[in-house]
This record gives sequence, C-alpha cells and structure tokens, in this order.
Amino acid sequence: MVAQDNVGDESTVVYPASYFVEYAPVTALDMLNRIPGMEQSGSSGIGGSFRNVSRGGRGLGSGSSGTQILLNGKRTAGKNNTTRAQLTRIDAEQVEYIEIIRGTSGELDVRGSTQIANIVLYEAISNTTINYEVNANLYRDSNSEPGGSLTYGGQAGNLDFLVNASATPQYDHRVLNEDSLLPDLSPNDYIHEDRIREQTTYALSTNLDYQINAKSSARFNALFSEDDNPTTVDRTTVDLRGGGFIPGWERENIPGTRSNWEVGGDYEYRRDNGDRFKLLFIANENDTANTRERWDVLGDGSEQKNLFLDLSNVIEERIVRGSYTMGIFDNQDIEFGAERAETTLDSNLRLGVASLTGTASPDFGGLTPVSVPNANTRVEETRYEPFAIHNWRINSRMSLETSMLYETSEVTQSGDFNNSRDFYFFKPKIDYRFDITPQLQLRFFIEKSARQISFTDFVASTDTEDDDSNTLAGNRGLRPDYWWNYNLTAEYRLPDDTGVVSANIQKHRHKDFLQRIDVSSTEGEVKSAAGNVGNGDMWIFQLKGSVRLSMFNMPNVLFTGSSSLWESELIDPFLGIKRRFNNHQRGDLRVGFRHDIPQWRMNYGINLINRFDGASQRWDIDDIEQDHAHPMTTGFLEFIAFDDVTFRFDVRNLTDIDMCRDRIRYVGHIVNNILEEIEYMCSAQGTTLSLKVSGTF
Repeated sequence: MVAQDNVGDESTVVYPASYFVEYAPVTALDMLNRIPGMEQSGSSGIGGSFRNVSRGGRGLGSGSSGTQILLNGKRTAGKNNTTRAQLTRIDAEQVEYIEIIRGTSGELDVRGSTQIANIVLYEAISNTTINYEVNANLYRDSNSEPGGSLTYGGQAGNLDFLVNASATPQYDHRVLNEDSLLPDLSPNDYIHEDRIREQTTYALSTNLDYQINAKSSARFNALFSEDDNPTTVDRTTVDLRGGGFIPGWERENIPGTRSNWEVGGDYEYRRDNGDRFKLLFIANENDTANTRERWDVLGDGSEQKNLFLDLSNVIEERIVRGSYTMGIFDNQDIEFGAERAETTLDSNLRLGVASLTGTASPDFGGLTPVSVPNANTRVEETRYEPFAIHNWRINSRMSLETSMLYETSEVTQSGDFNNSRDFYFFKPKIDYRFDITPQLQLRFFIEKSARQISFTDFVASTDTEDDDSNTLAGNRGLRPDYWWNYNLTAEYRLPDDTGVVSANIQKHRHKDFLQRIDVSSTEGEVKSAAGNVGNGDMWIFQLKGSVRLSMFNMPNVLFTGSSSLWESELIDPFLGIKRRFNNHQRGDLRVGFRHDIPQWRMNYGINLINRFDGASQRWDIDDIEQDHAHPMTTGFLEFIAFDDVTFRFDVRNLTDIDMCRDRIRYVGHIVNNILEEIEYMCSAQGTTLSLKVSGTF
C-alpha cells in the first residue's frame, strides 16, 4: 500500500492515484470509498431516486456541514444532478489525486463543511471512455427487475464531458399485517394487505466543463428523469368484534407518474491578482401525479368503487447566485455576493366518495365530489439573500471563517385561498479550526439557519399508503422555522493512514419549530397539519471511527463504527406536555467492515444499523404512533474478473427483518383521552439481492 502524501497545509491530506492501484478501482467513487472516513460517501446502489426539489436545501447557499465533494475544486451547480453522482461516471484512470481538506479557504466553492473531498483529474488529456453497468435486483417474491447505465465521457482539448443514461429498478413489494384491540383489550379486527409498486426510473444526464482560457471557465449540467409507478393493493379485513369472523375485501389501484428535469451551470473569471468572479444558476421542475381508486370486493366477485382521490403537483425552482472574492490582507480574503431564488408549487386535488346523496361526476371517478379546503392552490416564494464571507488563515494551524447573510422572502398563495407574507432572517456564522497537531484537529462553529418549508405542507395532500385517512390538511399559515446550531468536533487521524476517529457534540435551539398542530375549523372537526409550535431544543452526541486493522497485521481490513445519541424536548401542542420531536429516535449504532484482497482482486463487507430504544414516536391530534425496528444488515461481495470486468453482489435486509408500528387511536381530540383502539402493524419487504456487472471500454 502506498501511503498518502502530506502537503504543507496540515489540514490537507493528498492521496495520489498510485495509492489506489492495488484496489483496481473502476470509477472515481470506488477510489473515494477506499479512503478511511469516506467509505459512506456513496450508496449501496440498490434502488435510489432523484430528490423532490421542494424538500431540498434552501437555495444554493455556500455549502453545508458534513463532507462536501468537489471536482477539480468546483461543486456542481445542481440539486438533483450532483457531484457525488458524477463520481460514479468518471473513469478511475482520469483521476490524478484526491485531497481531503479539513480547513477553510477562500479558494473553495463551499464554506463551513466539516471536510471536503476534492477529486482532481488529469489535464490536457484528449481521450474518451465508455463505462457500462448491467444490473438486476431479485426480490422476495422471486420477481426480478433489470437495470443498467451507460456513460460516455472524457476530454477533448479544453472540454471535459460526461453523458449518462440509466435505468434504475425500484420495484417494491410489501406484505402488511395489522391486529387491533378495543379499549377493553378485546379483539377488534385483523388486516392483511399486499402492496406492489412497479417502478423503473429512467434518467439522462450530462456534465460539461470547459476551460475557456487561462482566466475563465464554464460548466453546464443537465438532467431529465421520468418513471411510471403504478401501485396495486389487495386488502383483507376481518371483523373480530364480539367473537365474530366477518371478512371484507378491498382492492386499490394507484397509477402514478413522475418526471423531473434540471439544468444548471456556472461561469468563473479570475483576475491576474487572484480575485475571482463567479456566477451560478439552477432551474428545475418536478412533476408528480397519482390517482387512488378503491373498490369493495363483494362476495359474488363484483366490485363497488368507494374512493377516488387524484393529486397532481408541479414544483419549479429558479436560482441565480453571483459572488466576487478578493484578497484584503495577508492570508485573508472576503467574498461578497447575492442569491435570488423563486420556488413555486401548483397543486390540485380531487376527492370523490360513494354517497347516497349528491350527484356523481365522471371527473371524480363516477363518485360524488367532496369539497376539500385548500385543494387547488398555487404557492410562490421569492427570496433574496445578500452575503459576505470573510476567511482568515491565522497561521499554519488555525483558520477562522465568518459569514454574514441576510435573507428576505415573500410567500404568496392563490387559488382556493389568497395570502401573502414577508419574512426576514439574519443568519451569521463563525467557523473556527485549530490543528492542535498534524493529526488532531478541533472545529467549532456557531450558525443560525432557516429551513426550507416543504411547499406541499401548505396545501391539501394525500398519503397513498394509509387507508385511515383520505386527505391530509394543508396549512397556509406556515412560517419557516429557524435555529441556532452550536457545534464542537474533535478529529484525530491515526498515523500511517491507519484511520480516522472523531467526536462531536451539538446543541440546536429551534424557533417556530414545525410539528403537527390543530387546524380544525369547527367545534366537532378534528384535523391537523404541519405548523409552527414554538421553541424546541436538541442535543446530539456522536462518535465515529474508520480504522484499518494494521495492529492485527490486517491493513486491508477496514472497520467502521459510529454511535449517535439524540435528546430533544418541546411542548406538545395537543397535550401541553414535554416530549421528544416527532420522528426523533434516541440514537443509533452503525458498524461495518470491508476486507480488500488485492491479490485476488476481491473485496467484501457487511454493515449493520440498529436504533437505540428501538423506536421513534409521532404525536398527532387523535393518535400516537411508535415505530419499532430490528437491526438492519446489508452485505456485498465484489471481484474483478476477466478483461477488468467487475462483478458485485449486494444483499439488503440480510436478516429479513420487519418494520413495525404501534398506534393508539382516540375518539375525537387526543386531549379528551377517550381510547378508540390500539393497532399493532408489521410490514415486511424481505431480502433484496442485487447483481451488478460493470466495466470500461
């Protein structure tokens, strides 16, 4: 094994291409995953999807905490088409070196990251490569779904290019069993549900990087993806009240479609004195639609429709960001800039039910229309964010970065309701790094952040996987929540590239925190939606380690482990009691190992995730839910065969665990404490096997 090179900056470690030779990597991501502490930068590759832009980060910003990935010192101007995705498409032979940067610098495209992985490619090489992957997933029900990807990339003069086409199978088959009890603990009913989703996501993307001249460069990225995701549900309900055995059958058909496109790019100009101007932009659109229809299956085999629910959402985002960076004193620079973002949501929902009164409509599946408040709405946000970021390299061992951001936004809603509100946030940040020794680094930062509201929380929506609720209410009075983050990290890099260990403690002080609140409009109505509940506090404690077992003469065995503890507290808006945040578990434990056998051109590994306390909880206006999960185990085996063809076997949910949920339901508002029923539900997906065959032409 070739040890990594160290550069003059003690906060930066460089891994040359020679370091990875014995592992015979195929892609740049394969190389990154061989570096201790970076092994979780990629995914297992089973499934996956493109992110809904409405639930992404707030604009482009200057980066985020955690590990950021750059390519030739630049980040990709994209939210769905990311630098991480590019690494799976870049041939390993194009990589000159990888540097892990733990300090701050005005030369970087991101700020405030825990560390940065910068993948640097060879220059002035005119060649092309074709990377291919053929894969197939095998599911518990013996269904097999094929997929694959093809990437054409390389360099042509001053142009670096990548073009990728992929088909990702996302078939899902769940078997659900639920028992429920009445308040006196006598049997209520039993539900068996068989749910199958057929889905393959098709995507086409490109990444272009052009060095215009010695002073200026430009990058362009584009992505288009689409899929059909039809879901079928067969449900059997057995009424057990009074010792009876009365079965009922339902069938659901939920056709769905989704498409997403995104374009982004940037232009950079460097002056002779080192100052630089940069302009970035992103435009994207996410279009989803699904129709839920449900039938009662009668004893003679005939069917009667009892539900029609149609929902369509179109989310668009437009972002432009410009900045100018200049040196002001020795080892100091400052960046001035501004960002403008527009985000819109067009949402339309139609609900039809079987009714003895009212007039059936073909536009509502032949059922009687039901008026749903806030069902047809357009939400728009226009946001401006000027900023100034000062970076000071105090000495070879210390750095200080100070950010000042001011955000102003206007949120308007039209359609069923008309509303307009303005919001203002001052968002400072101080980031201090101290290299106590070349191996030991201390990081401390204080930051105020504002969360991007999910626009779908403004409007009425539906949960197609819950038979107990036809529609979910929206809340047109939502405000962005914000919080102060106090963060302290100590990281130690073991000698001789043996590994990395770190400890982190965080305190979050939340304001206008988002949880479920009461939005009932009448005395007898019981309805909740996402809303602002006031203040909330959270503590986070984390220990992480990524260590080669060199002390046992096994340098090619990498052991990884992490333990996280979360403690949170807020006042419940329904009961007035102190509780944890919704969907907030106590913590988790993650362990794994990977063993590389270079002489056999093979590696394998196992990863396990287990949650402390075994559960996360959710409080709502008329129920309390608690999730339970057993340890989740994944494993893989990878080897390189003839003609440098790589074969990889993945297994997900190796131990075939179930995901279970308890739910206590109340009659009316939960504060009345009138118990309705207690539900015990478990959902099984089974073990998924995956085979991938990849290589390079």
